[in-house]
Amino acid sequence: MRVEREIVINAPRRDVWEWVADPSRYPTFMAGVSRWEQRSEQAAGVGARYLARFGVGSAPVGALIELVECDEPCDLAWTSVTGVEHRGRWRLRDAGPGQTRVRLRVAYQAPGGLLGVIADRVAAPMVARVIGQTLAELRGVVEQKAPARRTPRPRPAELVSAAVAVVRSGVLTPPPPARLPATVDAVRRWGLNPAAAVALSAARYPDAAAVVDQAGTLTYRQLDGRTNALAHGLAGRGVGPGTVVGLLCRNHRGFVEAAVALFKLGADVVMLNTGFSTSEVADVCRSEGVTLLVHDEDFAEAADAAGVDHIAVVGGDGDRRKGTLESLRVGGPETPPSAPPKPGRVVILTSGTTGRPKGAPRSQGGAEVAPAVGLFSRIPLRARDTTVIAPPMFHAWGFAHLLIGLSLSSTLVLRRRFDPAAVLDDIAAHRATVLVAVPQMLQRLLAVAEEEEGSGHDTSSLRVVAVSGSSLSGRLAQGFMDVFGDVVYNLYGSTEVAWATIADPRQLRAAPGTAGTPPPGTIVRIVDEQGIEQPRGRTGRIFVGNGMTFSGYTGGGGKTVLHGLVDTGDLGRFDVAGRLFVEGRADDMIVSGGENVFPREVEEVIVSHADVADAAVIGVDDEEFGQRLAAFVVPRQGASITPDEVRVHVRGRLARYKVPRDVELLEELPRNATGKVLKRQLGGGGDDGS
Repeated sequence: MRVEREIVINAPRRDVWEWVADPSRYPTFMAGVSRWEQRSEQAAGVGARYLARFGVGSAPVGALIELVECDEPCDLAWTSVTGVEHRGRWRLRDAGPGQTRVRLRVAYQAPGGLLGVIADRVAAPMVARVIGQTLAELRGVVEQKAPARRTPRPRPAELVSAAVAVVRSGVLTPPPPARLPATVDAVRRWGLNPAAAVALSAARYPDAAAVVDQAGTLTYRQLDGRTNALAHGLAGRGVGPGTVVGLLCRNHRGFVEAAVALFKLGADVVMLNTGFSTSEVADVCRSEGVTLLVHDEDFAEAADAAGVDHIAVVGGDGDRRKGTLESLRVGGPETPPSAPPKPGRVVILTSGTTGRPKGAPRSQGGAEVAPAVGLFSRIPLRARDTTVIAPPMFHAWGFAHLLIGLSLSSTLVLRRRFDPAAVLDDIAAHRATVLVAVPQMLQRLLAVAEEEEGSGHDTSSLRVVAVSGSSLSGRLAQGFMDVFGDVVYNLYGSTEVAWATIADPRQLRAAPGTAGTPPPGTIVRIVDEQGIEQPRGRTGRIFVGNGMTFSGYTGGGGKTVLHGLVDTGDLGRFDVAGRLFVEGRADDMIVSGGENVFPREVEEVIVSHADVADAAVIGVDDEEFGQRLAAFVVPRQGASITPDEVRVHVRGRLARYKVPRDVELLEELPRNATGKVLKRQLGGGGDDGS
């Protein structure tokens, strides 16, 4: 396998050569390298040897390196003598006046057989990412735009923990010998993506339940065959590599089947929010270049208005109406379609809580494997779990667990709309071991459970309640665990960076409100406005790096990148134990009378009141102070609280300038389909305490 990348550096070739020709300097800019020590009397040129130690993903490897070519100032090549077998080459060429085109190539030999196929699929994206980071760091040090800095690697203990967790999860359990050929074919055909996950699960557990929804149960054998047939039908409609298909569906088998079939064709898939208005659907289809829209029947009006070809998901298996997804599938061949030349992309839209949603693309390939290893090390997910996915699967959190569940050959329990009592029914009926939710869902589940007072649903089978999507208050986490057990795992991340930190039940008990610590393979840094890393206890901007960070929005632009780490847009701090606390969005920070106030801190205090169910704090214009705090408070059912009582409660716990002047009581806060508060819909006008 050979992987190469190139970059243009604004410096003469001689300046670049000074860095490239001296391997002892490689640890200062080569991503993942911790050692490149001279091991021969000859310090440079052909025949010079070095002991190198570096990492790809989360695995440290070493080798004795010998330089085999040195053509100053054009080419430098090395090969391994012992250790991991590979070859590398620097190639420098003039790109224009004062510019140098630099290419770095790495070639390596993978083992044969199934392990070799998997190794190639896993390693290639990681190697490409490392090469890209190396070139970017080299450009930084040569152009003196950034200080040289080695990317931190996971500690050995973390690596061991991650490896043990992956083995424990069962994802690497080999199939029975009779099913090995089908397993090899699935990996060779699809790589490491959701299409392969379904085919692999069908080979390993053909008669196991894959999807359970309100229409019944599909086994993995059925899901694989049905998605093959649907892929052939979609191909007949012109869908293939490069086709951009929008998916506008709620949580049911139609969503899963359409997504997997599109993955098998190598199409690009845009996940549309089912809460979008008709005009928003049309706007996203236009901005993302959607040419075909797959949608639930009740979104037919929005599909018509979008002005693109569309296919409805309606009826059931016997529905053959022309123009429906079922008509394309029923009767089609269940043999696998031809493998696409490369995986397509999945475009997840940002929540749009503070503006227009933007598309964040991700490859369907294997680049996400390394950080997923870290995820398994922190959240005890297992092969053949029964997982209730409550959040919408068009959202990053719901979609992530669709992919994880398929990869683990889990049984996925789905409902079109979230209903807390129905979710508790599903957990009890199917003995679910995993529940995926957002914080607002936990609040509603807890309310139902408290009404039942222990005489209702049996949820003792739950081992994991995986939560993300918005901030989880310490009070809610502890209250939920008091009723359902210590099973909550809170993940902090974003559409752009996937996950950053994970808080397990022990951390949520010890430090209520924490977002936890980074899993292996993920780097989190707190920096100030000058990009200087901050010590523990000091607030700054949160930057994240892992194999899931995106490269830019589909419409152009992106997040600020610092040393390969992506700006989340949030502010936070690490405590003395290294646990992250997220203060809130950087653009949500309120400056009142010259003092900085983070809304989340005030919100946490307000919801700690026994009579408060929910709260949101924003800044509103103020002639005297620039901004003042306005709180929107939802009382608990049957409780009574006044604006003055809210202010007194905050005043007794926070500084005076953090006490909301405006307090408005609401029946509920405006939230989007994933539970995030739509603060742009909140305004002043409540009791101002005067």
